[in-house]
Amino acid sequence: MTTKTFDKSRLPSRHVTEGPDRAPHRAFMYAMGLSRQQLDQPLVGVASCWNEAAPCNIALMRQAQAVKKGVSAAKGTPREFCTITVTDGIAMGHGGMKASLPSRDVITDSVELTMRGHAYDALVGLAGCDKSLPGMMMAMVRLNVPSVFIYGGSILPGTFKGRPVTIQDVFEAVGRHSVGTMSTEELTELEHVACPSAGACGAQFTANTMACVSEAIGLALPYSSGAPAPYEIRDSFCAMAGEKVMELLAKNIRPRDIVTLKALENAAAVVAATGGSTNAALHLPAIANEAGIKFDLFDVGEVFKRTPYLADLKPGGKYVAKDLYEAGGIPQVMKTLLDHGYMHGDCMTVTGRTMAENLANVRWNDQQDVIYPANKPLTKTGGVVTLRGNLAPEGAIVKVAGMKKLKFKGPARVFDTEEACFEAVKARTYKEGEVLVIRYEGPKGGPGMREMLATTAALYGQGMGDKLALITDGRFSGATRGFCIGHVGPEAQVGGPIAMVRDGDIITIDAVKGILKVDVSAKEMRARKKDWKPHPPEFGSGVLWKYVQTVGPAVHGALTHPGAAHEKKAYADI
Repeated sequence: MTTKTFDKSRLPSRHVTEGPDRAPHRAFMYAMGLSRQQLDQPLVGVASCWNEAAPCNIALMRQAQAVKKGVSAAKGTPREFCTITVTDGIAMGHGGMKASLPSRDVITDSVELTMRGHAYDALVGLAGCDKSLPGMMMAMVRLNVPSVFIYGGSILPGTFKGRPVTIQDVFEAVGRHSVGTMSTEELTELEHVACPSAGACGAQFTANTMACVSEAIGLALPYSSGAPAPYEIRDSFCAMAGEKVMELLAKNIRPRDIVTLKALENAAAVVAATGGSTNAALHLPAIANEAGIKFDLFDVGEVFKRTPYLADLKPGGKYVAKDLYEAGGIPQVMKTLLDHGYMHGDCMTVTGRTMAENLANVRWNDQQDVIYPANKPLTKTGGVVTLRGNLAPEGAIVKVAGMKKLKFKGPARVFDTEEACFEAVKARTYKEGEVLVIRYEGPKGGPGMREMLATTAALYGQGMGDKLALITDGRFSGATRGFCIGHVGPEAQVGGPIAMVRDGDIITIDAVKGILKVDVSAKEMRARKKDWKPHPPEFGSGVLWKYVQTVGPAVHGALTHPGAAHEKKAYADI
């Protein structure tokens, strides 16, 4: 027996490693080659969302090995495990997308269950695709054990006919192909070159948006969200995360010490400043819920409203994630926001220092044009806007980054599924100036609140991106551009106003004033509702049936449980 290296009297792992009663538990661990000394050390969960579904996840298992080396070097005992990922790019445009948003909560739940079941003391979480990032951060805050988040990194841009391309270009090429402006041979060439490496979709889509959030909220190490997946420095970040989580354990700095209301506001500010994905307005409230903090769509929107748009990133701008990192990364964005009063500097981070302390030595890089200074922004208000009106009493959201036209008015063209709208787009049976309405795609109605990238990208590829608008109670991909409004609430399935809209109703969208309304009187809406019935449920069993029973509205983050405000005791305190 070796001398103990760590006082485990207050750590969860004492329940599986300490005392005569735990001899059977220790026997299992010895069978895996662990020593008594390793059992005397804290047990650190190293959770990754590795799978072979898509390039965003494929590097995570290798990166997890670097995390484990860091944990071991700092006298901890790493315990690696995997959880699921549903990759949106593969799920997009068909029924598989119904699994996307529910997967966020399954990831959180499965990490919680693994940590609880095996009594791990701390957590390093690696994630690479859209829903896995918030899912992993939600687990950290829910468990409230010392934790560090690591992003798997973005993909490198491809090259097509001498210009850089991303997966966004491939989705939009489908629309170009459908109208004959791109040949089948060109489309085939593009799909072969668009994704040249491991990593998540390469521009300011949802994965990179939530990676930026991980730094801005304080759960990730500075600069770690920016380095592309193939860069060797990723292993250094991973090893450092393993070492850092042991420091947090020694200092008892926990996620809820980090994820405060101010930290959530910092995260929302960075989303706005980088023209990030509208999905952040779902995920930030869900992370807040795990900390017992009220921070809904409208709270997010207030931050968006007061934050300038700084980063010239695709899909609305010129550059990709690699360019942002090489221009100075998220610390460069946060530094200029902090210097001009758009961020809180006194928030604790996983470095053990405050945000202001982390950024103290960051110097402005004037040799780049990816990031603009906060006092000379691309636009004075953020790249994402929330809307409200008689069509969306519970709000809606639109990405305006890179858009010139911020107002739209036109007759509704109503579809009850994404597929129906996509077929109309492919056949070009819509009319210029219409507002396409896709409903019954909300959290309950979808179920799962599908993203509509296949439809929006096809429209853009057909050259119609700025000639009509699209609204839905579902979601849009971070790669969506054009006048596309998502998260309309209440959703159609629960009898929201969007369910009462009819073909020809005049819809007004004003992203300057934050208005989304339909030109139908309240009396007429009430009359229409008398004849309305929800759609019959699509699923009678299984995980999507369970999801419908528990999921709440988009305005609060599509939550599936009451959150920390109602917990009896945090896992970290068992």
